[in-house]
Amino acid sequence: MRSVFFIAHKTVNGNRVGIKEIAVGIDSPEHFLAKILQDLSRRGIVQSVKGPNGGFYLDEENLNRPLSDIVEAVDGKEIFVGCGLGLKQCSEKNPCPLHNEFKAIREQITTMLYSTSIRDFNEDLLSGATLLKK
Repeated sequence: MRSVFFIAHKTVNGNRVGIKEIAVGIDSPEHFLAKILQDLSRRGIVQSVKGPNGGFYLDEENLNRPLSDIVEAVDGKEIFVGCGLGLKQCSEKNPCPLHNEFKAIREQITTMLYSTSIRDFNEDLLSGATLLKK
């Protein structure tokens, strides 16, 4: 998510940002980040252009995407439906020790991720209200 926020923040004026700048900007290993961004690009969450003037960017449509799209692309849907202990047999009829508490937290996270857009977070970054790096 930090890489998508960084890209949105740096490309708001139509610029593109390279992998090295993103890695430095969010304190992430470049090789690791490249794999994630390649996958996000394939899934259409971020756009990329190759070449000397290339880099990553977000268009208007993708700025309006919910944060849940990023989570699903990177980690799958498990956070929205899974057990807090990772047990496959956990259910309403067969709850794990964390079931009820985790269910409430999971529902709050799900609501936030589905109802908040990349643009919402970008506006806070642009105003200086939030930061991506210490």
